Amino acid sequence: MRSYKINRTTTETDISLKLSIDGTGESSIQTGIGFFDHMLTLLTRHGLFDLQVVCNGDLEVDQHHSVEDVGIALGEAFRQALGNKVGITRFASITTPMDEALSTVSLDISGRAYLVYQAKDLKEKVGNFDTELVEEFFQAFASNAKVTLHIHNVYGKNTHHMIESIFKGFGRALDIATQKSERIKGIPSTKGSL
Repeated sequence: MRSYKINRTTTETDISLKLSIDGTGESSIQTGIGFFDHMLTLLTRHGLFDLQVVCNGDLEVDQHHSVEDVGIALGEAFRQALGNKVGITRFASITTPMDEALSTVSLDISGRAYLVYQAKDLKEKVGNFDTELVEEFFQAFASNAKVTLHIHNVYGKNTHHMIESIFKGFGRALDIATQKSERIKGIPSTKGSL
């Protein structure tokens, strides 16, 4: 079972997170940010991971530290749970609709952290959630998981739907890229390491 548990405490957040890559989509998410909890639940369900997250953050300041630090912790847990990466598919590209919105997520579990994020025309808020934090979350994840991640919201009108299509697609792409294939022998790289 590829899994990892991390406890991360700073002056801004206190996070307990447990990830199982080979799960069934079960989650228990408590960050104090309702919309963010909803997105992490979708990511988990559609990625077929098991994820438990408790984050106590300085929400009296704003949501930034909690969202970014969960991204850091999840990225670190993901990298550790993957282990030596022997036999993984490595690459995935998924296009996901959510009603009128459409997003594409492409990723490479490369050992190189890089994010390209293109999501135009998002409203500033969904409820009380600052939508600029979506990019912060994915930057934190990519940096700590050491993956190359390209996110493109192709179009949409409803900001909730646009972000939801991104998170669902991200989960689906992670699921594909982390799957092991009997056809892949060793590390899937001509360099012999990722």
